[in-house]
Amino acid sequence: MSELYPLKFKTQFKDKIWGGNKIKTILGKDFSPLPNCGETWEISGVNGNISEVENGALKGTDLVLLIEKYKEKLVGKSVYEKFGNEFPLLIKFIDANDDLSIQVHPDDKLAKERHNSFGKTEMWYVFQADKNAKLNTGFAKKTSKEEYIKHLNSNTLDQILNFENVVVGDVYFLPAGRVHYIGKGICLAEIQQTSDVTYRIYDFDRKDDNGNLRELHTDLAVDAIDYGFYPEYKSKYKEAKNESVNLVTCNYFETNLIDANQIVSRNYKQIDSFVIYICVDGEATLEVENSNTNIKKGESVLLPAELKNIKIIPKPNAKLLEAWVPKS
Repeated sequence: MSELYPLKFKTQFKDKIWGGNKIKTILGKDFSPLPNCGETWEISGVNGNISEVENGALKGTDLVLLIEKYKEKLVGKSVYEKFGNEFPLLIKFIDANDDLSIQVHPDDKLAKERHNSFGKTEMWYVFQADKNAKLNTGFAKKTSKEEYIKHLNSNTLDQILNFENVVVGDVYFLPAGRVHYIGKGICLAEIQQTSDVTYRIYDFDRKDDNGNLRELHTDLAVDAIDYGFYPEYKSKYKEAKNESVNLVTCNYFETNLIDANQIVSRNYKQIDSFVIYICVDGEATLEVENSNTNIKKGESVLLPAELKNIKIIPKPNAKLLEAWVPKS
């Protein structure tokens, strides 16, 4: 029998200038003594923000030490060969009580050159949205670097950005290089590469508690941006009960949705990776070998790679995002 089991980690709460209180009121997570919470980091291998196990025999062990000890048993052979002791994904919940900054993330090549970091490709799953809430992803038309700079300098970027009306269940894939921002009134789960590199382009002239404008990275952003136009920015998927429905597949992660009202059995023999479950609604029990782990809305669980069979038992309903790293 394996020493490993489904792992839960201590939530890390992040006070943000645009954060609100839905992390507490909707997800039931107490972020006191912070005045607000814009992000929670649920599973993180980012230096200075390494996640720590909060359940079972490995409680108190940080994620890097776990990988060092268990290697491919925890993350999978191909993942360990590629990433070593670095955990490749970062899992967050985000509460946008105000518009986030207009921003972009560099790709792997640029991030390596400039920051010795991975790039930042990410995806969003919207689990709450106020009426008329909007977000930005990409441009509304094909744009040149020169046209972009003209609009940036004249504070008219909104004239060339693509905006989307948002409802619960919407999914957006954001490859590195895509300009974006999350609009006021949206809560979402984010799955991304392990990276904390963000180029802030415009911040609506907001000032922090000390009266200072936040730093912008407009020069760095210019060469990171994809100026192309794409006719479909929102990911399409079929809704179905009690099966794993694909949402996003890319080089860095594959993410599915399991919307369950009866027991769902999953077998992961065909993949060579850990699996992460992110509960975006309801509650379930994860039954693995002889252990049961509860997961409820606002929680995430890491299933070690050597555990290949699991039963998801909803109580009575649950919506889980299911994510892993595909073989390269």
